[in-house]
Amino acid sequence: MQRRTRLGKPPHVFDRRAEWDGLTAFVNRPLPHAMLGIVSGRRRMGKTYLLRALVEAHGGFYFGATAATETESLRQFGAAIAVHVGSPAPFSFATWDDAISYLFGLAAPPGDEPLLVVIDEFPYLAKAAPELPSLIQREIDRFQGEESRMRLLLCGSAMSVMGGLLASTAPLRGRAQLELVVRPFGYQAAADFWGVIDSPALAARLHAVVGGTPAYRRQFLADDVPGSLEEFDDWICRTVLSPLSPLFREARYLLAEEADIRDTALYHSVLAAVAQGNTTRGGIAGYIGRKSVDISHPLNVLEDSHLLEREADIFRAGKSHYRIIEPLINFYEAVMRPSWGRLESGQAAEVWAQSAERFAAQVAGPHFEAVCREYVLGPGRSLLGSALGQVGSGVVTDQATRRQIQVDVAVVEPGSGGRKPAVHLLGEAKWGTVMGLSHLERLTQARDLLAGRGMDVGQCALACFSAAGFSDALRRETARGNGVLLIGLEELYGA
Repeated sequence: MQRRTRLGKPPHVFDRRAEWDGLTAFVNRPLPHAMLGIVSGRRRMGKTYLLRALVEAHGGFYFGATAATETESLRQFGAAIAVHVGSPAPFSFATWDDAISYLFGLAAPPGDEPLLVVIDEFPYLAKAAPELPSLIQREIDRFQGEESRMRLLLCGSAMSVMGGLLASTAPLRGRAQLELVVRPFGYQAAADFWGVIDSPALAARLHAVVGGTPAYRRQFLADDVPGSLEEFDDWICRTVLSPLSPLFREARYLLAEEADIRDTALYHSVLAAVAQGNTTRGGIAGYIGRKSVDISHPLNVLEDSHLLEREADIFRAGKSHYRIIEPLINFYEAVMRPSWGRLESGQAAEVWAQSAERFAAQVAGPHFEAVCREYVLGPGRSLLGSALGQVGSGVVTDQATRRQIQVDVAVVEPGSGGRKPAVHLLGEAKWGTVMGLSHLERLTQARDLLAGRGMDVGQCALACFSAAGFSDALRRETARGNGVLLIGLEELYGA
């Protein structure tokens, strides 16, 4: 096949530049054999929207599976294939073996144009017909020796199922040329998508609740967006906290939709433990009244489902903590679940008024720390005069006083070739606190302690991140040009 000119991303597809480029490169790769791609991502991320736009741009066949029996799924597939090839009557395949053989046969004749095939919600089909991955593997292998224009994309929202397609001894392991995870918008792109990029304070609060999930604005809320920071409280009461809103039960649905989750009560308890600040394995186990060994499976499933993330302590080997990735679930566990009965009875305004401290400490604060780390990985990279290194958080322990200093944002370059590990940045992030000299002193002490461990801190910048502002004394200290960075919401959002 000849290389075709890549088509530009359609204007109606917001952001997703890297995803679009990756997909079009996969479709247009001039190789004369069949290729397989895996596209996954949690629900509401816009995967179907993106893939339909891809099919519209390149032509090809799109099939969206539904929860159905094997017989009905095969009937639906045969009908869709018939429409694609222009048959006046639906095809009646006896088995999935026949259907997959016919599908790959469509791409067998030589030609210049690739045949793009998208099978969406593939886990539904794999559940009804477990032999499907093996059948696809057989055809992929067959058309490595024979010419084929097939460009097959399997897409799904059940993260554990999709991840398992290429794992260990799975039939399709080693067969895919593309593995794309469609993730939520970053915090800046999300603010742009919601139209609040010019109001950083509003954008930060909005992102702490609904994150970067595109479906929440259009499909769920029909473009109901708070127009200003002053409207945020009324907005959250009529949307997320209202039993009449689709967002009200969304956090529960996100958990229930994962195929590997059976005992939802246990998983909600694990997430509630993390939301309440019990972020270590031992802390989570103690909160829910289980032994640490008994929660290994729930933790692994939540990680595989991209709902929970295990973050290693950047300064202490073997230490780690867990963080809820999906903001809406964290908001639900911290604010909504403890007052569920009252919210169902329509007391949203009262519950929200009494949740200010909980929202700041358990939702907005931890979320702000994660946003600050995302900033350093992205637009804030220019603040560092050296290689980026590993970005994370951790605890620096003063052995003499047995005091621990929490570092919310750290950039560390591992040592190699005889060089010592280098610390490029130490930062503290505060959501509702005006930061002052005491915060800078704590970072300075952490830097000195790390130097005493033998780490290179010669080029280490100290950064104060605050959503509430900085004291005059801290600003004067920074003005002396001593390498201290003050980063507020305006800087985070590029305003």
